[in-house]
Amino acid sequence: MGHLNQFLFENCRRDKRRLKMEHPYVPRDLQLPGYVPVSLSQSTILTVYGLSSLLVVSLVWFLSGRSRSISKLDRLLMCWWAFTGLTHIILEGYFAFSPEFYKDKTGFYLAEVWKEYSKGDSRYAGRDSAIVAVEGMTSVLEGPPCLLAVYAIAKGKGYSYILQFAISLGQLYGTFVYFITAYLEGDNFSASPFYYYAYYVLANSFWLLIPSLIAIRCWKKISSAVQSQSQKKNKIR
Repeated sequence: MGHLNQFLFENCRRDKRRLKMEHPYVPRDLQLPGYVPVSLSQSTILTVYGLSSLLVVSLVWFLSGRSRSISKLDRLLMCWWAFTGLTHIILEGYFAFSPEFYKDKTGFYLAEVWKEYSKGDSRYAGRDSAIVAVEGMTSVLEGPPCLLAVYAIAKGKGYSYILQFAISLGQLYGTFVYFITAYLEGDNFSASPFYYYAYYVLANSFWLLIPSLIAIRCWKKISSAVQSQSQKKNKIR
């Protein structure tokens, strides 16, 4: 009888260990009760995201081309702001306000995206407080202004450069916080080197490079406008 109890105890312990480790994320002992594996393939998830992004960019590029007063650079910027704005609002917004996305059994696309992305950074599946805070603020405070930037550029509004500069600084701040907090916590949240470099490094690098270039351009434009205004005032005096 004692051997039977021991046998049952060992089996129960192995089953619990297996349930705890059934997810593909690192660290392996990350607690995700009720986790449901990704049902869509990686290629499907990336293809849908790529085609959706291409559709948005193509639509903005086509519509902006109907106005001859908008330069090609500004049209590209409109495409970027539309793409990143919708990414912030839809993708990141879903993550921020869906704490149990990893339990989704329906195959809902947005839940599948974050289950897949969590292979590159398990802090998303684990609902790390810093990640939730950054993504929540990004979706609410940066998403809508990005779409406003599209309108401001199209209409040649005076606040266009200041708005783009402010959003770019916010994106840079959020991205730096994202990378720095991972480093301070050991930077060991990826299931493999592939996911680390493809998802964690490459996918996020665009939100360092592009906002930096936009911020520099806007700074120059704003400085030039202020300097020109100062020179006009001096001439009047």
